[in-house]
Amino acid sequence: MATILVVDDERNIRSGLCIAFEDEGYDTLEAADGQEAWNIVNRKSVDLVVTDLRMPVMSGYDLLKKIASSYPTLPVIVLTGHGSIEDAVQAMRDGAVDFFTKPVDLDHLILTVGKALHNRTISEQNTRLKAEIDTLRKRQGYDGIIGKSSAVTRMMEVIQQVAPSKASVLVTGESGTGKELVADAIHSLSNRSKGPFIKVNCASLSPTLLESELFGHEKGAFTGAVGQKKGRFELADGGTIFLDEIGEIDQNTQVKILRVLQERSFERVGGEETLHVDVRIVAATNRDLEEEIRKGSFREDLYYRLNVVHISVPPLRERKEDIPLLIASFVKTFNEEDGRSVEGFTPAARKALLAYSWPGNVRELRNTVESCVVMARGKNIDVDDLPPHIVDSAPGESVSVRIGTRLEDAERMIILSTIDHCKGNKTRAAEILGIGRKTLHRKLDEYGSAK
Repeated sequence: MATILVVDDERNIRSGLCIAFEDEGYDTLEAADGQEAWNIVNRKSVDLVVTDLRMPVMSGYDLLKKIASSYPTLPVIVLTGHGSIEDAVQAMRDGAVDFFTKPVDLDHLILTVGKALHNRTISEQNTRLKAEIDTLRKRQGYDGIIGKSSAVTRMMEVIQQVAPSKASVLVTGESGTGKELVADAIHSLSNRSKGPFIKVNCASLSPTLLESELFGHEKGAFTGAVGQKKGRFELADGGTIFLDEIGEIDQNTQVKILRVLQERSFERVGGEETLHVDVRIVAATNRDLEEEIRKGSFREDLYYRLNVVHISVPPLRERKEDIPLLIASFVKTFNEEDGRSVEGFTPAARKALLAYSWPGNVRELRNTVESCVVMARGKNIDVDDLPPHIVDSAPGESVSVRIGTRLEDAERMIILSTIDHCKGNKTRAAEILGIGRKTLHRKLDEYGSAK
């Protein structure tokens, strides 16, 4: 259980607060002034500090500043009998998570303590995830692919093994799984990494334009060819060319790509000069090329030339254990891009993300995280901040209350079901219900339930 340090020069207030916190299940420590509290923070494990402002030896102001500087994740709540609006504003600027004046509403204070500790747990979880991401990237030698699942681990082992070779690679997988990242990883980990990495989306161009784009053209080769143009194969000489959506190309272009694979040569459209290139080909598709071969729309000989090494990128629904790492990485990226300071997702929000099927795969997850970071109203993204279709798809727990049920009976059903949902954690149940823990205990006494 969390440990709360209560700092106040009045013994009765310290004792009273400690008794209230211990009734909620927390461990407590006491200090009579800021200096004593600072010594405790440096020696013992403290999860939250509740401090007065005006004290001898070291004031609460100075204690707050020291904690904010040396232990920025340690939440501090200010509780003072001489508070003003200016004091509250300054305390919040110095790093306090909240500000209360004496006499304090204990239920409100306890709820605030619970939320602060909950937020600190989220922050610590995200710090661990970031450290895990850094470790993974160092081990893999590549920053773009994030994951510790067995499927991603096996895929990275194949990438690392095939990258130094000259073998052509066929990357397959659903849309949005990250096939381009696999191609980029192969190039980055190869001895061609200092050469060009040229990408071509074969589905975005008509057959005529694709042929010109891949092989270039001479001046006057067709209407609009006002000058000579180098093709992507020529530009990729000494490096890697990535042919995305290879299953979309026409038969004529397939023949020319096959020749490049076999002879490492081609002519520009409208040209007679044979050009020789040293290019590594990585192709990708979300189609079943074997089925396309049976239908006669894809050449079998080209398929076998491309498919020297086959890498299948798993869909996100088959590697859900990677979602926490992915969202932590995306939050960091979008914080930097958009000037935000979001800590991360609450456990409830992460649970909803894990329950969703992600038909758009990693691309959809990335777009969802970007939207959440941009639209976030606080430090942490909760279930209410997620897109409705993700929340609605998550298997939820509900309490059925029939029309005509007495209000007291409906309240009883909701409270007991919430405690059951929280696995008996009454502090968490009270937080969800928006009531104080003492109120919850009083209700349970009324129901005849044991504390």
